[in-house]
Amino acid sequence: MRRHELTDQEWALLAPLIPRAAAGRPRVSGRQVINGMVYKIRTGISWRGLPERYGSWQTVCTRFRRYAIDGVFTRALQQIQARADAVGDIDWLVQIDSTIVRAHQHAATTGRKGGSTQDEPDDHALGRSRGGLTTKVHLASDGKGRPLAVLITPGQRHGSVCARTLLERIRVPRTCLGRPRCRPDHVIADKAYSSRGFRGYLRQRGIAHTIPEKNDQRKHRRNRGRRGGRPPGFDRETYRRRNAVERCFNRLKGFRGIATRHDKTATSYEAAVSLASLLLWARSL
Repeated sequence: MRRHELTDQEWALLAPLIPRAAAGRPRVSGRQVINGMVYKIRTGISWRGLPERYGSWQTVCTRFRRYAIDGVFTRALQQIQARADAVGDIDWLVQIDSTIVRAHQHAATTGRKGGSTQDEPDDHALGRSRGGLTTKVHLASDGKGRPLAVLITPGQRHGSVCARTLLERIRVPRTCLGRPRCRPDHVIADKAYSSRGFRGYLRQRGIAHTIPEKNDQRKHRRNRGRRGGRPPGFDRETYRRRNAVERCFNRLKGFRGIATRHDKTATSYEAAVSLASLLLWARSL
């Protein structure tokens, strides 16, 4: 095994989750191709720069793009989460947060004249910020700092706007009969998610939450007196566990292809984040 490649234990865990060709001429080894994808997002190099030991770079790139469009890595991530949930290994004290990712100049050359496809937004999740073109990664992690759901948006999109969509992406299938689990036991978030609308949404779904109140919201509530209502509950000891999502971001950004976006399409970049998340889960089991 070389550096930035899957171990035997990781490949044994991931091999059943990767689709195989039912017919046609013999394909390049699945492990060889997946290792090429992992090497690419680990180092952040271009597809043309892949070492020859992974075979033709066109083959690895084409297979990655096909998996991205088909949602292979997203389904594989859900399956590995289902295995962890079946043995009670998921901590459902969920933390949510977002981080900014700078877009490389190669990612900014996407042609937009043709419009979007069914799975691709018009803006390709590229937003204009003070520092240039950026993408924002919204993440929901479990209490052990492992990704449960990922959402990719333009960099200027506020986290609170995407909070509902992010939580609704949590979908852990059951290994036996039953509907997938979609509801956390508890949600922890910072002040950016402190809004009446989001708190009401969590109460409607029966999800307990720990979110600090903004200073201006506290002042406005006090100025209204009795009409301002009671202050939202806040447990400092529970809130201290919010660092798990920050540590999860640190591990994801250890992949250079994640820390800086080189992919032209949002579908490919989200697939890269899902593949990196899949590796974090495989190494934690």
